[in-house]
Amino acid sequence: MPPSEPQDSRIASLDALRGFDMCWILGLESVFKSLLNSLFPESSLAHFFASQLSHVDWEGFHFYDLIFPLFLFLSGVSMAIALPRRLQRDGLRSAVIHLLQRGLILFLLGVFFSGGLKDGWEKVRWLGVLQRIGIASAAAGLLSLFLSSRALVLLSISILAGYATLFAFSTDLENGGNVFREGHNIVNSFDAAWLPGRKHSGTHDPEGLLSTIPAVVTALMGLLTGRWLRSARPPAEILRGLFAAGGVLILAGWAWHPFFPIIKKLWTSSFVLVAGGWSLIFLSLFYWVVDIRGWSRWTPMFLWVGSNPILLYILSGMGLFRTAAERLAGKGLTSVPWVLPSAALAIMLLSSRWLYQRRIFVKV
Repeated sequence: MPPSEPQDSRIASLDALRGFDMCWILGLESVFKSLLNSLFPESSLAHFFASQLSHVDWEGFHFYDLIFPLFLFLSGVSMAIALPRRLQRDGLRSAVIHLLQRGLILFLLGVFFSGGLKDGWEKVRWLGVLQRIGIASAAAGLLSLFLSSRALVLLSISILAGYATLFAFSTDLENGGNVFREGHNIVNSFDAAWLPGRKHSGTHDPEGLLSTIPAVVTALMGLLTGRWLRSARPPAEILRGLFAAGGVLILAGWAWHPFFPIIKKLWTSSFVLVAGGWSLIFLSLFYWVVDIRGWSRWTPMFLWVGSNPILLYILSGMGLFRTAAERLAGKGLTSVPWVLPSAALAIMLLSSRWLYQRRIFVKV
């Protein structure tokens, strides 16, 4: 992409999409699943939509598998907007220190969120969702400070190709050469040998050591997308570029799937392409509706949530909203499947609105 002057207007669709993404993590998924299963217990269509709100067991792709990579992708988009401002205002050294500090804070928050040191050093979960966001976004941001867009694209391709090559030259003699079986692939084996502390899946972790490397590409995709959004191109051209790139990535990922399966827990290269493609599609839809058409009356709820994503994620993980919902709903109402998750979601939304109206934003 040729150099171009950044736009001054804020990209409202980015804030709305971040909040939309976080709402699914913070309870919207539970509400929809419980409603579908309660209201349409015999409907195959309802069962299909309910299945989309759960992670696949191993290979494949559901809507809910997009939620985590979409957040990481949007972190990259945000960096493409914020980093140039910091670089211009404070210089390169300040930008590097900020990225490293932010990555470290997210890493430590992730360790705390996973239980910290309460069970001793040997039980610490050193890698997890927040740790991956911290590491991958910091790495992508640092690379963007020193490399052009063309170089970042070439680096991303090299990482994805190299990750695929890693599997191509590995073997699983116990399973007839299936190098992707859970617990018997090179990534899981590497975690078992080298990742200290507690692993999410016993001997390995879905946010493990080697699988964090292609996750950097997810953040880089977002960063490159952010540069495209902030260019001086007409909005219609930006929209066409987002949608076309998303479609190409989805097709490429599924074309690669028979040879290098789409597996979120390994963050395979094909998964990176499909998740990145759908992230672009969703961003293009939000960009068209919110920024181009100006239809934004439905977005305040998502803006509240998207303004404090990490804080709300931690509070939800600690069970704060669910505990409050249980006390408010009482034992009689909690027997209705959809009442408790709906009450917890409502409390989360009211809390995010309270924080937003008082301009309390916990930034990392």
